[in-house]
Amino acid sequence: MVQIPDELKYTSDHEWALEEGDLLVIGITDYAQDALGEIVYIELPSEGDEITKGDPFGAVESTKAVSDLYAPVSGDVVEVNDMLLDSPETINGDPYGEGWMIKVRPYDPKELTELMDNEEYSEYVEKEMED
Repeated sequence: MVQIPDELKYTSDHEWALEEGDLLVIGITDYAQDALGEIVYIELPSEGDEITKGDPFGAVESTKAVSDLYAPVSGDVVEVNDMLLDSPETINGDPYGEGWMIKVRPYDPKELTELMDNEEYSEYVEKEMED
């Protein structure tokens, strides 16, 4: 069963976002890491980089495929989980904890309201699994 925590917001590209004060913590969902298979490499932006909602901010490579990571909001990258560069498989084991990817200071907090909540994302994933 795919984990979909209540407190997170989700994108249709299977990224999640968690509000942490005035920052957003961003990663990929349990569903995404499961679909990708064993993650062997990750490419992330650097601290100080700017990300734009809907645009790629990095990539994840697994034994199956390479997938872009899409920004759920626009903002400045204030922290990067450098541990993933040496241990990308952490995302497979703990996508919502140790497997977080970047922390962003969003330009427009309203963008967060455009993301799916856990119920909407659960329905989205169910439909995708049927296809």
